[in-house]
Amino acid sequence: MVLSGLISESLAASRLVAFCAISDSADLDYGSLLLLNLKNPNIFSWNVAIRGFSDSARPKESIFLYKRLLRSTAQPDNFTYPFLFKACTKIPDFGTGVLVFGHALQLGLCADLFVFNSLIRLFVVCGTLADARKLFDESCVRDLVSWNTLINGLVQRGNPEEALDLVKRMEEEGIFPDNVTMIGAISSCAQLQALELGSKFHHFMVENGLEFTVPLTNALIDMYMKCGSLERACSLFDALKNKSMVSWTTMIMGLAKFGFLDVSRRLFDEMQEKDVIPWNALLAGYVQSRQAKDAVALFLEMQASSVEPDEITLVSLLSACSQLGALEMGMWAHQYVNKRKFSLSVALGTALVDMYAKCGNIEKASFIFGEMLEKNALTWTAMICGLANHGHALEAIRHFQRMMEIGLQPDEITFIGVLSACCHGGLFHEGRMFFSQMTSVYKLKPNLKHYSCLVDLLGRAGLLHEAEEMVKTMPIEPDAIVWGALFFACRLHRNAAMGLRAATRLLELDPSDSGIYVLLANLYVEENMRDDADQVWALMKERGVEKTPGCSSIEVNGVVYEFIVSDRSHTRYEDIYTCLKLLYEQMRHFEKLLSISLDDMP
Repeated sequence: MVLSGLISESLAASRLVAFCAISDSADLDYGSLLLLNLKNPNIFSWNVAIRGFSDSARPKESIFLYKRLLRSTAQPDNFTYPFLFKACTKIPDFGTGVLVFGHALQLGLCADLFVFNSLIRLFVVCGTLADARKLFDESCVRDLVSWNTLINGLVQRGNPEEALDLVKRMEEEGIFPDNVTMIGAISSCAQLQALELGSKFHHFMVENGLEFTVPLTNALIDMYMKCGSLERACSLFDALKNKSMVSWTTMIMGLAKFGFLDVSRRLFDEMQEKDVIPWNALLAGYVQSRQAKDAVALFLEMQASSVEPDEITLVSLLSACSQLGALEMGMWAHQYVNKRKFSLSVALGTALVDMYAKCGNIEKASFIFGEMLEKNALTWTAMICGLANHGHALEAIRHFQRMMEIGLQPDEITFIGVLSACCHGGLFHEGRMFFSQMTSVYKLKPNLKHYSCLVDLLGRAGLLHEAEEMVKTMPIEPDAIVWGALFFACRLHRNAAMGLRAATRLLELDPSDSGIYVLLANLYVEENMRDDADQVWALMKERGVEKTPGCSSIEVNGVVYEFIVSDRSHTRYEDIYTCLKLLYEQMRHFEKLLSISLDDMP
């Protein structure tokens, strides 16, 4: 073309630019270089180049080309601005989008439907929903795409009620919905968990012969899952012929959420291709079901499959480490975050703070907490609970007060941390005050855990009768944890009579709990009431209750091993028992040196 002179012909040159910009063999750099070296490229050439960059991972280049276009002889048209609005949406850069909108307004192009719909999308994604709605309501060039753009935008921004109002308004104005409209409507029902309305929309689609595309069916599966109608969700999934990755992931996530982890794992294994999303879905399911060992095993499997973890993966992994107390694996995850240069987001930072606190390194938790540029109420709560559990009562309360000063709203878990801190620190008056403030200041309704903390606090202070009276007059039925707090206080202050009353109630709640029998018998022994202790042991034997064997765990090379009495499940159990035998012999040796009896030791 260069040799023959065809390159100087506008039509031929524009086709070459289009090939470089939007074909399957696109080379955007070559296309833009070609465009900028043409003598007088036409607007088609500029538009396809802007479109190519707006569709790519380099949308900012579209803005650069637009600035060059404004300095050229060509005039932007109604095809130029939709691609620019799309680029601003992807960056995202609402400020530049508004400037571009001003240019389109000056040229009188905002009345074009293609331009208007792209502009609505920009306002929905990057701007305020109020401005998007104002722009929509004041326009006289709306079509079905306009409605769909606003409805689905509202859903994505977490405004399902307003989205459903628009669907109703569409019906009133006689505009018939399509598949895209129904995706927005069904997704709104999913967010609101409005099963009845979602079912009505489903029935409407069947009655009116709407095509059940894969995205629409996925939305229905998600809605039924979130509304707890697993049977309908499974029925739709089984009937779907061309299942997408979203279809599989939605099912895996939903089943895992409701505790059907075996079925979720089976579906996961049936998937032919998996990116990080289904791995995250199953991983989160294990963590939420407190099956932390399975979560760690799945993560190691994910690593072996060469799937790159993302932030969501690491948050779930850190939560699993928190449950297991697996500090070594948690530290590895922290090193991975640093190595991959992940930004310390609120979610990731909070997970790290929680992991280090629960795994015993409160100093590291405090350091990360201090390094975080942005913190939310969950971050502060994790730090407060961590400090409380490590016995730093005053520091936990100072963090709570600071949290209040910056205007964050505490939740029920925050107050569990604060009340626990008061218990550990013996801060009786402060604990009472915080418990009172829950309802009077923060309008939070205390639950059983809060009452158990207060009963524990009263009991530690020796106010046993007040603690018992609180248990009896609670507005909710006390559970074993509340009665257990009272029982431990009775044992601490050697009040056998009240301890018997608490233990009796505990045994009514859970007659199979061996720990209650053991503790009650010990209480009698401490009070030299051996006949009563023998009766407790006899009752335990009569009811066929066996003492729960102790369990210990250790983390080695990122793997957590658990052991119980007479455990022979480990592949190296012979070496383990040999080591235990040696330890026992050494203890016997020290027993003779110190003139004590191992049988007298706790």
